[in-house]
Amino acid sequence: MTGPLIAPVIPSPAAAAGRPARAPAAARMLPLAIPPARSRPPALGRDVVYGLARVDRSGRVADRTVTSALGWHGGDRLTLTAEAGVVVIRRDSSGLVTLPPRSCVPIPAALRHRCGLLPGDPVLLAARPAEDTLTAYSLAVVDQALAALIPFPAREGGDR
Repeated sequence: MTGPLIAPVIPSPAAAAGRPARAPAAARMLPLAIPPARSRPPALGRDVVYGLARVDRSGRVADRTVTSALGWHGGDRLTLTAEAGVVVIRRDSSGLVTLPPRSCVPIPAALRHRCGLLPGDPVLLAARPAEDTLTAYSLAVVDQALAALIPFPAREGGDR
């Protein structure tokens, strides 16, 4: 085998020299969309730390950023209350639930059932360090709140 099996892909300098040079294409400036001042989103408050977590098969939720912001540690006692897809967790020296060493918050089965939380369900966690409170919102509650407060952009041929 003395000849090449595949023709070269790069043109030889002789072939490139025989082609007429092209002028570079003119750059076209595209307009930038600048939102009106009234449609700017509000600034996120510094008094709340948010996180997302999933309920594990034992009913625990964990987000170290959120529990660290609260200053909670394993062994802290917690009081939990729940209604309509929202679980409120407070550090309380007489609380019935103990925070495990790994800082995952256990939500008792009765409260999970009341809120409709199942293993694998995502929850929005909102920590308020000044109030020493963590709130877990089911995404169904978050969706209802968003739909009530912020209209979704309309799309052609349908609603939301």
